[in-house]
Parts: sequence; C-alpha cells; structure tokens
Amino acid sequence: MNKIMIGLLGLSFSISGFAHPGGHEGELRVKPAKWKYTMSQAMKSEVRGEADVKRDMNRKPIQTLDFFGFRDDMSVIELIPGGGWYSKLLAPTLAENGKYYAGMFAGRMGKSLADKPGFEKMVILEADIKASRNEETRLSSVEPFSFDVEPVDMVLTFRNYHNFDKTGRMSMNKAAFDALKPGGIYGVIDHTRRHMTPFSADQRRRIDPVLAIKEIQDAGFVLVDYSMLHYKEADDLTKEVGHETVTGKTDRWTLKFRKP
Repeated sequence: MNKIMIGLLGLSFSISGFAHPGGHEGELRVKPAKWKYTMSQAMKSEVRGEADVKRDMNRKPIQTLDFFGFRDDMSVIELIPGGGWYSKLLAPTLAENGKYYAGMFAGRMGKSLADKPGFEKMVILEADIKASRNEETRLSSVEPFSFDVEPVDMVLTFRNYHNFDKTGRMSMNKAAFDALKPGGIYGVIDHTRRHMTPFSADQRRRIDPVLAIKEIQDAGFVLVDYSMLHYKEADDLTKEVGHETVTGKTDRWTLKFRKP
C-alpha cells in the first residue's frame, strides 16, 4: 500500500493516526472528544457478539473514524452495512446529537437491529436500486440511483467497493456525491490489490487503490488524505481475502475524499 501510494501517485499528504495517551513531559494534553467515550461504551454493548469484539483490534474503529473527521453531531450515511459491524457503533454514538442512515442493501441489518436499545432513531434509506450480478465474476452492477434525504455531512463504506463492477462503483460514488453537503466527507476502505493486477478469482475481493482514487475523483470528489492505519506489510497481496493465511490480516487502503 505504501509503495503504491507514494511511488505511483507521489502523494505528499500527512499520515494520520490515533494519538496515544500520555506523551513527553511538557506536551499539551488534549481531552478526548466526547464521541470517543460514547463509542467506547457502544463497543461494550451486549448487542455486539463475540465475533464483533474479536475484530476490534484489527479494524480500529475509533482511530479510523477520527481520521475521517467524524463527530457525533453529524448526519452520516453508511453504505452497504452488511451485518452491522460498524452500524452497532455508529448508530448509538450518533443517536443523541446526530443522525445515522443506512443505505444500499441495508434491509438485513435494519431488521436485526431496529428493535434494539440505541437504534430507535436509525433510519434505513429506501432507494430504487436496480442491481444485477455477473455469476462469472461475481461482481454486481448497479444502475444510477439516489437517496431521498437531506444533504448529509459524511458518507462511509467499509470493504464494499470491490463488490461492484465499474458501472456499479460509478453509481455508488455518484449517489454518495449527491447525498453530501458541499464540504462533506466520503470515507472508503477496502482490501488492497496490487496496482495493475488483472482481475482473477483470487483477487475478486481486492481492488487497486489507484483505480479507486481515479474513479472517485471522476465522480467529482477531491482526495483529502490517506491513512496507513490498516496497512499490513505481511500481506503480499496475492491471496483471496478469505484465505486462512490472510483472513483478518489483509492490507487495506483507507481514503478520505471531500465534496467541493
């Protein structure tokens, strides 16, 4: 990931991470944002199962959201929440001062969490999404669509970009762009594929970050920054992400975009 970003793009952005407590004598100590405490409490919720908790160290949700500039008074759309790993953290954290929306194939997550404490204000966005799947590549194509929602502050999607063909990715990026306020943030994370590597079954759930940057910029976004939070040097980028030797240890790119 590091070589891809620096060697191919020549990016000069600062690498952002999560500040560890403490520091050198005399340094100014900044009180953590309230949302970080709220989310740390959500991480202890009974709504989360053992499998959720086991992924905390690898996924680093508080550090990741801090990099994206998340605040608990924002309106946030999470695209394709899957089983709700991030939903179980975002919805309770945003419940008091912000707004949590789930969009794109969010029905399964909505049904499982809608009646749980802390999820009463969660909104599942209804959209007329026409999708089809290529059974050979196992990638989905999605026709252009939009969300019927007041412009939001942030759109996030975690390890989903690889699920779509180019048409599907363009439709998702445009929907995100249209849903955001000017200045709004689009945060995207996915498993890294080596640059210019041809598509194959072993690479299906990986995607080239350089390609993702180009496509998301083509949708109108400006690249703001990238983070090495999920960089895994030991991942040689050759194995399918579910392979026993790399599952839970894949290198992932973490990109932050802004709507002008």
